[in-house]
Amino acid sequence: MGRGEMRAGDGDRKQVAEQLKSALDEGRLDLTEYDERLQRTYAAKTYGDLDGLLDDLPGTTPVQHSQIQPLAPPAAPVAAGAPAPDNARPWLGGYAGVVAVCVLVWLFTMVASQHWIYPWPVWMLIPLVFGFFGQRFGRGR
Repeated sequence: MGRGEMRAGDGDRKQVAEQLKSALDEGRLDLTEYDERLQRTYAAKTYGDLDGLLDDLPGTTPVQHSQIQPLAPPAAPVAAGAPAPDNARPWLGGYAGVVAVCVLVWLFTMVASQHWIYPWPVWMLIPLVFGFFGQRFGRGR
């Protein structure tokens, strides 16, 4: 059995339909031709039925020449007792900056009003503390 006789899947039809939509958006197809090709796309049962729908459109890859990208291997699991990866530092540093700005706003407001104001930025420290201790002692979890 050749490739043209093999059954096409919903993903194959959807990919062709998306490429036809791009061609319509770029003005390469008029609405009538787009509708005709879209009907043929969703009525296609085999790869042979999908062949030729994209051949005259630049920047599209015909279905018969498409390639599947290999799946990237999953990340290695962290063993128990191993040091945690250092991937949370950018988050902690950025959030610490937000907390610092909020503390400064609180201080300036308190100084300008010359009254004691409830220290609301302390509530913003809770996620920062949890993030720090989770990174430090969470063992990669």
